[in-house]
Amino acid sequence: MKKFSALLIVFVLAVGSLFAGAQAEQLDIGLAMPETHVERWQMDGAALLAGAKAKGYNAEVNYADAEQAKQNQQIQDWITRGAKLLIVGSVNEGVVPVVAEAAEEGVIVIAYDRLITNSKDYDYYITFDNFKVGQFQGAAIEEALNLKNASASSPKNITLFAGSPTDNNAYVFFDGAMSVLRPYVQSGVLKIVGPAPLQSSDPAFTRITTENWRPEIAKARMENLLNADAQSVVLDAVLAPNDTLARAIIEALSSDAKYVSKLPIVTGQDGEVASIQYIRDGKQYMTVFKDTRNLAAAAIELADALLKGQTPNIQGARLDEESYDTGLKKVKAYLLQPVNVTKDNYKAIMIDSGYYSEADLQ
Repeated sequence: MKKFSALLIVFVLAVGSLFAGAQAEQLDIGLAMPETHVERWQMDGAALLAGAKAKGYNAEVNYADAEQAKQNQQIQDWITRGAKLLIVGSVNEGVVPVVAEAAEEGVIVIAYDRLITNSKDYDYYITFDNFKVGQFQGAAIEEALNLKNASASSPKNITLFAGSPTDNNAYVFFDGAMSVLRPYVQSGVLKIVGPAPLQSSDPAFTRITTENWRPEIAKARMENLLNADAQSVVLDAVLAPNDTLARAIIEALSSDAKYVSKLPIVTGQDGEVASIQYIRDGKQYMTVFKDTRNLAAAAIELADALLKGQTPNIQGARLDEESYDTGLKKVKAYLLQPVNVTKDNYKAIMIDSGYYSEADLQ
């Protein structure tokens, strides 16, 4: 009996020690990514996790499957587990209540690539220069259609797509593109087929958005356009906000006899491998590459400085303290530069840099 009691005490102490050890393990950084159906978010999450661990932090990444309620639960779990800092690529504005909870608990929040609007409870935002992304897309259409030498007597035809209405970046991308294209529309050189907003504040903008960046929604809308407003015209260009939507739009266009031998100019963004293949093969005209390795590295540098109580100095990023307003406060935005990718330079930018290998494009 004494032997049994002694063994029981040893067992209880051992279990207690293991439990205490588990409890003592501090979750330093929670990495909240919005979804996986857009390829780049998977890469962002992996790069952020690797970067945090390389600096010795205990970090965890979760994906929300484009459901804000799911992401909120993930964030609340991290707060309960004592996270010191959160890097949040939000699904939509519904993240605001848990950002407020984090602030109440003294947890630092960095908005990652998507501005969290209508919140006063965080101070830092890190992203690419998204207005420049849109400008690259608009300039690609301008150049490909030779709009500078086009005439209103023989206008070029374009249709417009935008990203998710719950993503602030969708508005910025569109306004960047239209800053280039708007003068040609106003002069009659460029004719918009379908809804025709000239800036994101126009009521018609909601008619060109794509809920949660879902490719099936963009494809269905393109098919509807081809059977309605675009039925009797030949489109010269499609402003597509990212690669996932661009390929869905191209799939719809390819089923229309008018575009079997020649597709319109279609823009993109993110440098997804399938779109690099499309660019190589002449199906998609361009993409805007935002090297998520650099963004993830910069985000972890920012997190590291904040956790150590240091003033951030992020190499390769421009600090903008005036332009990014959540609606309740201005936040400090660190902006990295995107890169324009076409058939002429995709090898140097996407392969020679090591982002993809030749085998990835087979």
